[in-house]
Amino acid sequence: MAGIIDTIKFAGILVFAIPAALAGLEFAFVRDEPLIGGTLLVLAVGLVLIDRLLTMPSDIPTMVAKRVAGSVASEPDSDTDEPADRE
Repeated sequence: MAGIIDTIKFAGILVFAIPAALAGLEFAFVRDEPLIGGTLLVLAVGLVLIDRLLTMPSDIPTMVAKRVAGSVASEPDSDTDEPADRE
């Protein structure tokens, strides 16, 4: 689940990616310049993929904190709460 900071970062990437993609579509299909259009489309997709797949050094403490919080807040085993089966 993404936090509010991740959502804001993704929106910032989309501010650049969406206009590049729209310009790429216009160049490719309206102006008949597929090289420029394809380049802009690849740039737009690359921006989004790099944002999602690339781990920056500043992201590492956040990832470690999420793992620690997840292991501390894990639910206890339910085996101890249930009575033994009687046959």
